[in-house]
Parts: sequence; C-alpha cells; structure tokens
Amino acid sequence: MHVNAKKMAFGGVLLAMTLLCMLLGSILETNTLFLLALASYFVGIVIREFGMGTGGAFYVAGVLLGMFLAPNKFYVCSYAAMALYILVIEFVWLRIGKMKMRNPDRIAKLFWVIKFLAFNVIYLPMILGFGQFLFARKLSGWMLAAVILGGQLGLFLYDRAYEYVQVYLWGRLRKYLK
Repeated sequence: MHVNAKKMAFGGVLLAMTLLCMLLGSILETNTLFLLALASYFVGIVIREFGMGTGGAFYVAGVLLGMFLAPNKFYVCSYAAMALYILVIEFVWLRIGKMKMRNPDRIAKLFWVIKFLAFNVIYLPMILGFGQFLFARKLSGWMLAAVILGGQLGLFLYDRAYEYVQVYLWGRLRKYLK
C-alpha cells in the first residue's frame, strides 16, 4: 500500500509538470519544442522508475488531460507523438535487454535501427498525411525533402537530449527523491 501511494504521488507530480510544460508551450511560443520534449521525457522517467504498465498509463493520462486542459490541441498531439516515441524505445530497450546477444556493438546498432524506424513510423505519416495542415500549404518536393531530412536531424538531437536527461540529470536527482 505504501509503495502504491508513493508511486501515485510521484506520478501525479510528474503529470502536473507535464501539463505545465504543455501549457507553458502555449504561452512561451519560442520554447514550445523544448517544453514539449521536456514533457515527453517524464514518460521515460515513469517507465524507468515504475515499469511499462505505469508508463503507458502515465502517457494516456498526459494525452487525455492535455486534450481537456491545454488550449492548443496541436501541441498536445505533438506531445503525444514525442512521448509515444519514448514509450516505444523504452519498450524496445527492455526487450533487447532480454536478448542473448553478446556483442554490445550489435545491440547498440540494432537499437539505433529500431529507434530510426520507430521515429519514421511516427514522423513520416504526420508530414506526408497532414502536411497541408502543418504548413498551411502544399510543400514542393525539395521543401518536403528538407522537412524530412530536418526531422532526421531532430531525431538525433531529441534522442541525445533524452539520454542526457535520463543518465545525467535524472540519475543525479533521483537519489534526493528516494
């Protein structure tokens, strides 16, 4: 009982911080992507602390509460896509950890290939299917290619920032919260 109460309290605080980041993204337009990325990183923290089931519930709660409370639903959809990527890569990491591969380089390469595929399964349908909604006009072939390549660069930056937050920032902060 004590563990569940602690888990719920901690999850509630992180959920409030997630919604605060979504709301601040609507107010501070210049920092929207940063704040949405930060909000999505909380999904990874919950997964690493309490497991995939709790992380999945946290993800759903963040999206639903965002739809009810955030004024800009586009930011909630962006958060949902970013957090879904975190959910998928954490699930894959847990599954790869159970594999009997002995070569760490192969594991790292396999993980990056799966990350790349997961990102593109989320990103490309948004760009190709909803491009007119996102950009308010039809993109030319060169512009579309630039947006797709820019997204790949964004994946690299987003993923490196996520690793930094998990390993260095959360790794140092969690000992104060236990």
